[in-house]
Amino acid sequence: MGVADRDRDANGLAAADDDRLVRLAQHADPSDCRPFEELVRRYQAKVIANCRYLTGSADDAEDLAQEIFVRVFFALRRFERRSLFSTWLFRIKVNHCLNHLRSSRAAGRRVALDDLDDNTEDALRTDDSIELELTEEASRQRVRTAIQGLPQTLRVPLVMRELDEMTYDDIAQQLGLKLSAVKMRIARGRQRLRETMTEALGV
Repeated sequence: MGVADRDRDANGLAAADDDRLVRLAQHADPSDCRPFEELVRRYQAKVIANCRYLTGSADDAEDLAQEIFVRVFFALRRFERRSLFSTWLFRIKVNHCLNHLRSSRAAGRRVALDDLDDNTEDALRTDDSIELELTEEASRQRVRTAIQGLPQTLRVPLVMRELDEMTYDDIAQQLGLKLSAVKMRIARGRQRLRETMTEALGV
């Protein structure tokens, strides 16, 4: 067991729930970053993964995640705990990734979030849920590849809905789209992902 692990165990940080860690971090001496470091440890892998899904770039994901946690660190004392820490963290993550995508779009590297033709209604007939089989590494890799292969206009709202569990209304507000457009894009993303997974599995 490393020094950091011993410190977490000695101070009960590893067993503390998020709310207690947030309160400890908010009132900790500036030199004591252990409560915040425990929060980072808990969520770092998921934030990196979701950054990769949202942006479609494995190269950018770790840098974005680091920037997100820096933002969280400096904003933490203003966090009023009216929502779960995880909800607050993921909203910061979504905002930061969307800003990154918009900056990339402005630089001509990616397509716009609102350039998709929404005239296809067949996608609205797809199921409201999609099963993402993550029990084996091979399955996880297939899902990662399938999600990253989606067009940005489909991938971003799908990730916000399926992985971040945001409401359709919140997604529409975040992306500046009509609610009907958000629902259609998510439905089309689910359908495209289902087709890609079916093809990959040879079903």
